[in-house]
Amino acid sequence: MDEEYAIAFELISQAGDARSSAMLALRAARQGDLPEAWRLLAAAESSLGAAHQRQTELVQSEARGERVPVNIILVHAQDHLTSAMTVRDLAEELVHVYERLGVPVATSAD
Repeated sequence: MDEEYAIAFELISQAGDARSSAMLALRAARQGDLPEAWRLLAAAESSLGAAHQRQTELVQSEARGERVPVNIILVHAQDHLTSAMTVRDLAEELVHVYERLGVPVATSAD
């Protein structure tokens, strides 16, 4: 039972890290720091990759016929992961828009 919760909390943590990085990427892009925005989106992708790997392990366990207990914490974790993936995708699109519009590059005085 403890491992079930550990996996769920790991998913929540990784998804939260990804969502935070994606939101920071949007802020960086808005401020004209596109290299930082892309760096933060890469960090978001890394966190999502780790979370997706854990999710895949759960799916594979279920596919092998192993019982994967579903509890509210795991459902919550899945919700966080899905939300973080959506935020990351939208952030990437918006950074592209900022880039295409030629947002002025921030200076240290900004």
